[in-house]
Amino acid sequence: MRQAKVLPATILVGLVLGFCATVATAAPAPVPSDIVKTSNGSVRGLIEVNGVAVFKGIRYGASPTEARRFLPPLRPDPWSEVADATNFGAPAMQMYSRSSVASDLGLQLATIFTTRSDMKIDNEDCLFLNVWTPDTDNTKRPVMVWLHGGGYAYGSGAWPVYDGSRLAHKGDVVVVTVNHRLNVFGYLHLPEVAGAEYAHSGNAGMLDIVLALEWVRDNAAAFGGDPGNVTIMGESGGGSKVSHLLAMPGAAGLFHRAIIQSGPALTGISARSATKAANAILTELGIDKDNLDLLQHIPAQKILDAVQSATLQAGGGFAGLRLAPVVDGDVLPRDPFTPTAPEVSRNIPILIGWNKDEMTIFNTSAPWFGSLTDDQLSSRVETIVGDKTVALLKVYRDMYPDYSPSYTFNAILGDSRMFSGSVTLTERKVAQNGAPVYQYYLTWETPVADGVLKSPHTLDIPFMFNNVDLAAALTGDSAEARSLEHQMSSSWIAFARTGNPNNPAVPNWPAYDTRHRAVMVFNVEAHVVNDPLARVRSILAGE
Repeated sequence: MRQAKVLPATILVGLVLGFCATVATAAPAPVPSDIVKTSNGSVRGLIEVNGVAVFKGIRYGASPTEARRFLPPLRPDPWSEVADATNFGAPAMQMYSRSSVASDLGLQLATIFTTRSDMKIDNEDCLFLNVWTPDTDNTKRPVMVWLHGGGYAYGSGAWPVYDGSRLAHKGDVVVVTVNHRLNVFGYLHLPEVAGAEYAHSGNAGMLDIVLALEWVRDNAAAFGGDPGNVTIMGESGGGSKVSHLLAMPGAAGLFHRAIIQSGPALTGISARSATKAANAILTELGIDKDNLDLLQHIPAQKILDAVQSATLQAGGGFAGLRLAPVVDGDVLPRDPFTPTAPEVSRNIPILIGWNKDEMTIFNTSAPWFGSLTDDQLSSRVETIVGDKTVALLKVYRDMYPDYSPSYTFNAILGDSRMFSGSVTLTERKVAQNGAPVYQYYLTWETPVADGVLKSPHTLDIPFMFNNVDLAAALTGDSAEARSLEHQMSSSWIAFARTGNPNNPAVPNWPAYDTRHRAVMVFNVEAHVVNDPLARVRSILAGE
């Protein structure tokens, strides 16, 4: 059997630099936009690609620093002068280390998407958002709010591939991207340690997003958008954020459709586990109940260093400490989609899906990739699915006869997370008999780096954002890539407009039901397949 290729460091670096770079094209110099009056003060941006008006770095929340650290966000003080909105605001404090709490779910995403400038300017004062609009007129356009990935540990709404100009122009929609508190600053659960003042600290980052959505409600019309037609969408950690927002009463009414890309979240972090993590971090900082006031004064980087140290001591990655939304009984009163879909979002349509080879973007540079033996494959798979190993391996060898042990393990690992979670979330939503769910599956393989990545995590993003121009180092720039870009961006736009992704770029796309399990398969030519991974689904479900 042909072994997998290992992604050399030189190729990975090339992907990083290429994917982060924007395409230099001969274009007219940007000109100032009209002044737009928002609920906090007036702003002026620039008219950029295709005549789209871009407003960067709009402050939607007061600085969550010092006395406001770990507390719910507040609206900013209003400003009287016209604010400059031509540069992105600072991203949240970032956690990049391979020993960080997000290591197992996407550290290499940081190197694929982010820029060195993000790492230099990350800041606790990070509550900024960005708006792309075809016009600041009175047209009520759909609003598409993007929540960035990064596993709750890192990320920014300013990453190059999230540029909303082309999507806004193509769909006549308003695109918004958001920065919010991450990692320990957004998800440190302190009430059992520090008292009622910190009752919501474990969900401060989610409350930031709610405040941003309130800003959208209050200001979308001024940017040519419809506050009554807002879609929240995200990939990876961003998809998880969408999943959690669907279960948050405080977010009810602030959005009307939801898109979850390779990021289904069925559960949150229990208060007990979150308290254990908080205690470990405070111990590293030398803080107890007698000196809690230090929490507001310790340098931010020292806090991140304490998280890293506490995580290593706890075992690292997902075996260690997890900083993510906490089921605190209030902000997040229950697990997002366990044991059922949340009643609060019964009437919200969902578009959800995953990619065929999700984990290659994390695994192709791993020491074992390309050298895994059949015996090692069985052992690794057993740690994931236990006594289902033999049956599952037979199915994958039948489905992918050309896959080496490395690729087979990679596929099983990805499907056990993204596919299985997406199906469970979908079927629990369908059981509500409320709004419909539409499911997709991206199987097209990118040819870059000699095809080593196949259909990796994040490949969907440049397609649905209509941004192949900015991401050719990941997608290539072929007729096939352009076909995927047209199919997926058209479908996302249609869903944002009506709650139904059907459009002329794809064949008829039925809503999901448990009889047919219709899935739109995105490849050179999109097509619908009923229950495309039926045997995998059945084995993982224990049927």
